[in-house]
Amino acid sequence: MPDDLIQRWNDLSRQLGLRDAVPIGEELVARYGEPHRRYHDAAHLSQVLDLLDDLDADRRLHLAAWFHDAVYQPGRSDNERRSAKLARQRLLAAGLPERECEFVARAVLATAGHADADPAFDALFDADLAVLGAVPDVYRHYRRAIREEFARVPERLFKPARARFLRAMLGRPSIYRTPACRDRFEAQARRNLQHELDQLEAGK
Repeated sequence: MPDDLIQRWNDLSRQLGLRDAVPIGEELVARYGEPHRRYHDAAHLSQVLDLLDDLDADRRLHLAAWFHDAVYQPGRSDNERRSAKLARQRLLAAGLPERECEFVARAVLATAGHADADPAFDALFDADLAVLGAVPDVYRHYRRAIREEFARVPERLFKPARARFLRAMLGRPSIYRTPACRDRFEAQARRNLQHELDQLEAGK
């Protein structure tokens, strides 16, 4: 997968006219390969990029996808802010116009809550949350991977925090913002989330 991702990065950087961008792609692939990652890894990045392709998304959102989890330490509240800062630094150095850098950085920041009002980010949000609407076996793998990333957090703290996330997602009028993703993922996502919440509330 790293070689495939490097090729994808090189293709994207050529399309956007970035200069001397190969080391940036190598750095990002290395970041997504960090050993503490169990879900927010290269496979997740690849899946987000695949769905952005399916949605024919703005190429700047592909850049944002590359950076959206570039800095990831489970439990920290500033991962997105630090990832956005990294995006600004690397992309400005690679010659991306400042206005475009700011768009990418704003998109990265917005993935903290997937709730920005700007519809320009909708495809990125939906691609990042697509796993919630996966088939049950894939969703169970996602659940296990998230718990492994937070292995240091005791159950008495993890379960209430996870339940709050599930309720927040279920409380949205729609989890997905693009029509294509609502059609493809919404119903299954609600089944997955409700099943997990029911299990947590039953103490499982």
